[in-house]
Amino acid sequence: MKNLSVAAVRLSRWLLSFAGRGGSLPGQIGLKIDPQILSKIRITGPVVVVTGTNGKTSTANLIADLLQEAGYDVVTNRKGDNLREGIATALLSRTSLSGTVKATAAVLETDELNVKYILPALPVTALVVTNFFRDQLDRAREMEQLIESIEGVLEPFQGTLVLNANDPNVMRLADKAPQASVVTFGVARNQESTRVTGEAAEGKFCPRCSRPLVYDWYQYSHIGRFRCEACGFGTPDTIDVNLEDIDLAAGTFAWNGSTFHNPYEGLYSMYNAAAVLALGKLLGIPAPKAEAVFRHAPQPAGRNETFEADGRRIVLNLVKNPTGANEVMKVIERDPALKQIVIVLNDREQDGRDVSWIYDTHFEKFMNPATQAIWCTGTRSGDMGLRMQYGGWTGPLHMVSDLKEAVHEAAAAGDVIYVVATYTALVPARNAILEEVRK
Repeated sequence: MKNLSVAAVRLSRWLLSFAGRGGSLPGQIGLKIDPQILSKIRITGPVVVVTGTNGKTSTANLIADLLQEAGYDVVTNRKGDNLREGIATALLSRTSLSGTVKATAAVLETDELNVKYILPALPVTALVVTNFFRDQLDRAREMEQLIESIEGVLEPFQGTLVLNANDPNVMRLADKAPQASVVTFGVARNQESTRVTGEAAEGKFCPRCSRPLVYDWYQYSHIGRFRCEACGFGTPDTIDVNLEDIDLAAGTFAWNGSTFHNPYEGLYSMYNAAAVLALGKLLGIPAPKAEAVFRHAPQPAGRNETFEADGRRIVLNLVKNPTGANEVMKVIERDPALKQIVIVLNDREQDGRDVSWIYDTHFEKFMNPATQAIWCTGTRSGDMGLRMQYGGWTGPLHMVSDLKEAVHEAAAAGDVIYVVATYTALVPARNAILEEVRK
């Protein structure tokens, strides 16, 4: 069955390539033929699994680039097919009929709910965890249930946990992995850090004893330096990779005596870079190779992706939960230019049917004189328009059913346009922007 499963994936992937398609279908076929196929293949070299609510795509891609820079032949699901079927497609497409993956390293972005399938099946060297936030409640359920699904497969894990030291929901994983080693990463206190937080936060109570956690400071949401005064659980006194001298304006940070260029904008993205450096330290990859990767990192689609044409600047951002959306709002707020805002809110299955998260997002951050008008579109445009009114927006508010029309009107109204889109709206929004740019 193993050989048949591998052959079916390779053949279906080859056939789909002629139609310009890819995705997870080949992996679905392979797993249907042999549900245990992932545990039967052989991988030579490190296997890195990257998971978490926000930042896993960027982090996984940067880690894959780092390993390639270090000389590894890397197999990875770079396009973000992070469910079990997508991971099976990536691996089995590079597997010989004898069951050996033809690569010297694997970097696999993995959906949080799929870690329970991937971690026991593969010889994972390192599990990198970026953060845990409330996200897509109708699919992922409450965050506690999601974390428990990962904790349930950690007891036999003998690799290394690479954990965000500033997230109590991540650090708790170490308690459930007695056979694993732990490497931590974080970001030191800086000019953006605050003593209190007004953002949605899920790190209020100690996961060991349920007492309230005390924070010395916050970076955003529940990310910061925390401790439990009852049982001692908290941010480690010594963090293996702790970024310092944070300069958001210059986009730089320091670690281990060297200055690095942050590949993406925003304080939250510094944690992606910290995770990459921590993984590099674990594998003995020199830091200059990471700096080379950071300096040449491509901008991921929909992550502050910028398009320019005829003096206009259009910036596209993906939003899918309150914490990630709030960080996008901060980026928009810091831009002093006169701007138009397009918000595309969908509620399809991949977005999450429950859109109540928009009331935990601080859209008010861009409700200032620099914002000239707001366009709301998408399947739940009415809900977003109501949210704008509840937020106190009194300027021009346009409700447009057609996404392309909304982008076109905003682009005609000004030179700086921010487009904020949920998951299923991201590709249509990007296509609409490209049409405007090509005119």
